[in-house]
Amino acid sequence: MYSSDYFEFFSPVKIISGEHALSTLNYELDRLHVSKPLILTNQSLDEMKILDTLLSHLKNDSINQRQIIKTIPNQATIEIVKKASQRYKDLECDGIIALGGEAIIDTAKGINLMISEQVEDLKDLAGIETAHADMQPFIVIPTTSSTGSEAALTAVINDESSKRVLEFISSKLIPDLAVIDPTMTFSLPPRLTASTGVDALVHAVEAYTGLQTNPLSDAYAFAALKLIGQNLRELVKDVNNKKHRVAMNNAAVMAGISFSNSHAGIIHAVGDACEKIAGVSHGDALSVLLPHGMFYNLKFDYCRNSYQDILIALEGRDKFIETGLEDRALIAVNAVVSILNELRSLTGIPVTLKEIGVKRNQFDDIVDKAMHNSAILNSAGQVNREDIKNILEAAF
Repeated sequence: MYSSDYFEFFSPVKIISGEHALSTLNYELDRLHVSKPLILTNQSLDEMKILDTLLSHLKNDSINQRQIIKTIPNQATIEIVKKASQRYKDLECDGIIALGGEAIIDTAKGINLMISEQVEDLKDLAGIETAHADMQPFIVIPTTSSTGSEAALTAVINDESSKRVLEFISSKLIPDLAVIDPTMTFSLPPRLTASTGVDALVHAVEAYTGLQTNPLSDAYAFAALKLIGQNLRELVKDVNNKKHRVAMNNAAVMAGISFSNSHAGIIHAVGDACEKIAGVSHGDALSVLLPHGMFYNLKFDYCRNSYQDILIALEGRDKFIETGLEDRALIAVNAVVSILNELRSLTGIPVTLKEIGVKRNQFDDIVDKAMHNSAILNSAGQVNREDIKNILEAAF
């Protein structure tokens, strides 16, 4: 069900996925005319030898230590973007490789904006479609199966001086290449594997049920949901299983492509607000809020119709056929709850907002923040403050 006969879909990123995907990297760098990349990662990935794995696939004489920044923080900041941009210019680099999760990828997107637009202050480019110059070649090698940032047109970067969170939305931010190699994510423990998998699940659910869905975004979201239903729990039980790991990596990138084109909704808006106000983990917040947001959406026919398809994706055709028409949407939500319950049993992912550190006296601020999130505009119905407050209370 689509809100309009007109839609736009944009996904220019080249995706290389599967075992040995990294072996193609030198060819791809040559194709993009990159001979001196700036590599971004963090200390943890260095200590876990993930960086070494990447470097072993690059030409031995093409990288010096000054080209590698291992100090990217857990949240992208204006300050680190500015320092890294200066390093890029000083070394006369000609491309960017982001090895890591969302913060590292967002940092790389900020650097690309600063370098390509030749600005002194990244804050000048905050907002929607502010970039117009040709971007620097940009390669992403994700190390989590969650954010879909490797295919997304958004970046979130903190301005610590003003205590603001700046959002950048532009088709120019989408990477040229995403290398999805299971060896980059094998080190994830069960708890983090579960949390990142739920993040991808939320992306797919909201991309499939928002007001800006279209046939192409639906195809990606539905495929992602099928892969998540078939592989997430099995992967958490055996985090070194290549088959399940590749499947979840693919699900994450497909969900990312989908929600980049049809956008997130109320679950993401409230989850982001909890993260910003209470300082909680993004994945933990979404794990808690997902069922409550879906139950809220059941009151809208628009979402109920979409949820029937989610039942097919997660539980299969036989379950769909044996479930009465009027019950399919509710059973779809129950299927999501079943996945979450099993993950909680296996890894202890959280059940309540209180458990992860959100306080009831923060609710008003969380509501304020959520109401100003653009994802609210993509949610079914006219979301008001009371709706968000009710979701928070139910999740507390």
